[in-house]
Amino acid sequence: MANPKTKSKDNGAVSTAHKFERNDGVPFDAGWFEHIHVNRSAVERRGATLGKRRSVKKQWQAAWLLRAISFIDLTTLAGDDTPSNVKRLCAKAMSPVRQDILDALGMGKENIMTGAVCVYHNHIATAKKALEGSNMPIAAVSTGFPAGNVPLAEKIKQIELSVAAGAKEIDIVISRELVLRSDWQGLYDEVKAYREACGEAHMKTILATGEIPTYTKVAKASWVSMMAGSDFIKTSTGKESVNATIPVSLVMLRAIREYEEKSGYKVGFKPAGGIRTAKQALNWLILIKEELGDEWLDPDLFRFGASSLLTDIERQLEHYVTGRYSAAYRHPMS
Repeated sequence: MANPKTKSKDNGAVSTAHKFERNDGVPFDAGWFEHIHVNRSAVERRGATLGKRRSVKKQWQAAWLLRAISFIDLTTLAGDDTPSNVKRLCAKAMSPVRQDILDALGMGKENIMTGAVCVYHNHIATAKKALEGSNMPIAAVSTGFPAGNVPLAEKIKQIELSVAAGAKEIDIVISRELVLRSDWQGLYDEVKAYREACGEAHMKTILATGEIPTYTKVAKASWVSMMAGSDFIKTSTGKESVNATIPVSLVMLRAIREYEEKSGYKVGFKPAGGIRTAKQALNWLILIKEELGDEWLDPDLFRFGASSLLTDIERQLEHYVTGRYSAAYRHPMS
């Protein structure tokens, strides 16, 4: 199973060209989403059965977990981040699984890497230097992450500075008060301004669903964000008390599917926060496959926001190879 970022035979460079047309957005039209009303009990019932109806075992599980690695935005967003931490994170992103495990799986030459590295703005330069030659994208959080409670002009300036510093992907946060007040035109205008500031950089719009009280508002916020030109919609900052869940992901995925049917644009999805185990990752891959199809099982359309998930995936892969579980410290994340 080759990673999408594979070395070119011509010059040894690593290609990260996006396969899908960017979402240019559409003019604001409340008629596209104002009728939506989400049945909470039905959504939660569907989410509760997901992990029970399907399971992936043995070599198929190993293959799915290898694939999951390419979807990870390997992330460090801590107050005590240092240049050395970021350098180690980048090294892990480029070599996420021990070579002996890959060799045992017959994948030692496949150049498997994570989907991106995600850092604060101040660490973009460090990450860029550490990733030099790999062409792995750097994602930067912006717009007053995580709360977003700073003036709009400052948010836009943050985006522009991160793009200028070398970030190829910008994770922006919306103003949650606009969702709480159902100010959909205001939300559209805000996200559209962010998209313009991003330029060629791809924009992931964080809804912070743990701070949105109903699934109906999550669905409408998803629609508005996509209409305004979001390349991805993302569940959480990872800093809320409730982060990515299967039910809220289901609501957002249904919005993505319907938006693609109506507009023709494919929008990516990124669950983030609280995804720590290989079993959880598999549940999200199954959900993507069932709701959006195999085409979305691609780093251009699906990412995990995670820091510790990779450790458990590597442990599970070693268990498949050796039949024994190793201690987590043998698979340091960074």
